[in-house]
Amino acid sequence: MIDLKTFNTEKARELQRKIAKKIIHYDDFSTPPKKVGGLDVSYKDKKAYAVAVILDYKNLKILESKTVSMDIKFPYIPTLLSFREVKPLSAVIKKLETKPDVYLVDAQGIAHPYFCGCASHLGVVLDIATVGVAKKKLVGDYNEPANKKGTWTMLKYQGQIIGAVLRTKKDCKPLFISTGHKVSLKSALKIVIETTKKYKHPEPLRLAHLLTKKASTTK
Repeated sequence: MIDLKTFNTEKARELQRKIAKKIIHYDDFSTPPKKVGGLDVSYKDKKAYAVAVILDYKNLKILESKTVSMDIKFPYIPTLLSFREVKPLSAVIKKLETKPDVYLVDAQGIAHPYFCGCASHLGVVLDIATVGVAKKKLVGDYNEPANKKGTWTMLKYQGQIIGAVLRTKKDCKPLFISTGHKVSLKSALKIVIETTKKYKHPEPLRLAHLLTKKASTTK
């Protein structure tokens, strides 16, 4: 991780480029997964609240959840979100007794200007399988998927496929799915689709988000 005392944007970009070269784009976990995790971070009063939720993949019942809070050390800089969130997310993952096969992260994976969003950065640093599930596009071009649950189109940038644009619910904006680390795009899509039920967001992330909001309003 970059030393904040000597931080500059170019050093961060250089590290992102190095991490991007280490990303594994194929499945390196048990398929189908038996356990799936959801990771999210929220902020309040200069503190970060990170939550990890682990669900049984078949029935989506919660097996374990942990929360960590810490002071925010890194400023908000667009496309450098991982330098702000990897630390609290790493801390909450290390508290878990239940280790999932794959984590869904409320962040970009390789669908990023430097092909290294928070989901990829975290995956490489901790050597875990991660999927980026983002609400908005950072880069790339795509055709709008049909207005039907489960439809998707390719997200392309600089002549390559960097993710998929997935409609998880009719009449809702799509989500942007990409490889984080140790997961193929095909499996990333399958996992998100299979863990999304009546709501727009997959259950691991929906539950993690609810817990981050609860933590940030009760502490």
